[in-house]
Amino acid sequence: MYPVELTTPMAKDLTDNGFEGLSTPEAVTEVLSQKEGTTLVVVNSVCGCAAANARPGAKDSLNNEKKPDRCVTVFAGVDKDAVNKAREFMLPYPPSSPSIALFKDGKLVHFLERMHIEGRSAAIISANLKMAYDKFC
Repeated sequence: MYPVELTTPMAKDLTDNGFEGLSTPEAVTEVLSQKEGTTLVVVNSVCGCAAANARPGAKDSLNNEKKPDRCVTVFAGVDKDAVNKAREFMLPYPPSSPSIALFKDGKLVHFLERMHIEGRSAAIISANLKMAYDKFC
């Protein structure tokens, strides 16, 4: 587990920009079990590709006519139980940090694994998510 003093600024990067931080498995279940609407989930991480690509891409993607009804985040290496619960909803994909998932009506409809984030620019990630929003939101 990472020290909270290290991860707080990284978590705030999303929560200060409209994402709700989920820190318990119960909160994750409550949000991802909803059968109506769309939810974007960012599995945040301390790695460089989260800072350079995933978080900026996720934030920028919300500058779109269509966007998710709700945006939430869990933090790998910090909120272990919440992350594990979120990953249950993301099956059959293996655990991946960072990662970004879009749910519609309680079903996973779009997923970016670390391999889709690492080495790609925030602009590419944002464009990918905007296409998903245009299709599912």
